Amino acid sequence: MRAASAAADFDRIREKVDAGGRLTQADGELLFDPRVDLHAIGELANRVRERKNGDVAWYNINAHLNPTNVCIYRCPLCAYSCDAGDAKAFLMSREDRLARGREAADAGATELHIVGGIHPDKSLAWYVEILRDLKTAFPRLHLKAWTAAEIAWLASLSGRSHEEVLSEMIEAGLGSLPGGGAEIFHPEVRTRIAPRKANAETWLAVHRAAHRLGLRSNATMLYGHVETAMHCVDHLLRLRELQDETGGFQAFIPLAFHPAGTQFAHLERPSGLLDLRVLAISRLVLDNFDHVKAYWISLGVGTAQTALAYGADDLDGTVRQERIHHDAGATSPEILSVEQLCRLIREAGRKPVERDTLYRPVIRDDHCISNRA
Repeated sequence: MRAASAAADFDRIREKVDAGGRLTQADGELLFDPRVDLHAIGELANRVRERKNGDVAWYNINAHLNPTNVCIYRCPLCAYSCDAGDAKAFLMSREDRLARGREAADAGATELHIVGGIHPDKSLAWYVEILRDLKTAFPRLHLKAWTAAEIAWLASLSGRSHEEVLSEMIEAGLGSLPGGGAEIFHPEVRTRIAPRKANAETWLAVHRAAHRLGLRSNATMLYGHVETAMHCVDHLLRLRELQDETGGFQAFIPLAFHPAGTQFAHLERPSGLLDLRVLAISRLVLDNFDHVKAYWISLGVGTAQTALAYGADDLDGTVRQERIHHDAGATSPEILSVEQLCRLIREAGRKPVERDTLYRPVIRDDHCISNRA
């Protein structure tokens, strides 16, 4: 593709987006071509972002809970999981889990994000018990828990449907689903990076079932490893199709691959320029998603802040006790304070607004909120 041709093709895409049209597979792939100006893509994504969310940039006060890193799958892409006998293996006790919930509640968190390994010796009852214990002890915490891969495994293990497993978890206190485990949907890539994990159809089926039960969920895409532009756009379009069907997705979170400690350690981490390009293209393709999140743990603080001008409207939150990305070599801080998040958002020219998990504004006197900007 010549530079002049790339510019002409981008002008066509820009006109389509401004007219409210939908991008195709070919459109998305063209935007990944490095000859298409990144900043022009970002400017267009920013217009879409501002049509949906104005100058608001969301954040929340949240904490992570990873009950175990023992996992049956041991995916090549994962630096977090291990076998039960490994030196770094852990399994949190009930007391430790409740202590983590207490820490989150005392810090003012509105959300506890719960994911972990798929432990070979733990039944559905153990996963349900974790939710019930935490919800009973801390009823004001929203429990965003268990990836689609975990739900699919538990359904298979217990001989129940996705809906039956999710219904039991809702009764125990489940509030919504995170978006993890999506990785890359296309089998050409998925069979290389996560060969034993639930496939794309299963991941989508779990989220479809959750949406039918009234649960909201997020969606992710892991990029920067062995995928191509075609695989990324295919992934985005599959998410857009399910969102057309159910309307149950809240936010999309592109996740930069961190190769350290994985079987792909020979690869370089994706550049900040690729991070911004993926995020902006995601905003343009996913026209039916309200929110695109710049997850600072994965992107790094500086790139996440810049992403607020490239289509993102959410920085995630304080993210206390995150382990999965840090085990893979993430150099981002262990936690950000509310004051730091608000400063980052204001420096980017946005208006910080605290949200809960369901994107309802949280108003409190003791934190940096929009009405004190």
